[in-house]
Amino acid sequence: MRYSIGQFSSITNLSSPTLRYYEKEQLLIVNRDSAGRRYYTSEDIDWIRFIKRLKDTGMSIKDIREYALLRYQGDSTISRRLEILEKHKIAVLEEKAKWENNLQNLDEKIKLYKHKLSQLTASAL
Repeated sequence: MRYSIGQFSSITNLSSPTLRYYEKEQLLIVNRDSAGRRYYTSEDIDWIRFIKRLKDTGMSIKDIREYALLRYQGDSTISRRLEILEKHKIAVLEEKAKWENNLQNLDEKIKLYKHKLSQLTASAL
């Protein structure tokens, strides 16, 4: 199925300017009809969802662009794409460890304050 930029924008919940930006940055190679109008396919929907997941995990536009360009080159680039994803996974795991440590520190401070509040409440009685 073919989708206009407006339809595709609604489906992917990305604005038309964002889609044009993705095209400009070569994250998405867009098909054009005989009149030069952009059109998108169901495959593009899946690809945009994957781009969003990469962005959500903190992958840079530069790295997404490299991955995208390799993707459009076909299966001969699978090993390099795998390297990119594995490298990014390590970065995500490192970031996750930082967040887990930060959460632990917050939990400790919250526990301390709750304990202090209970002591203050008990001494006020």
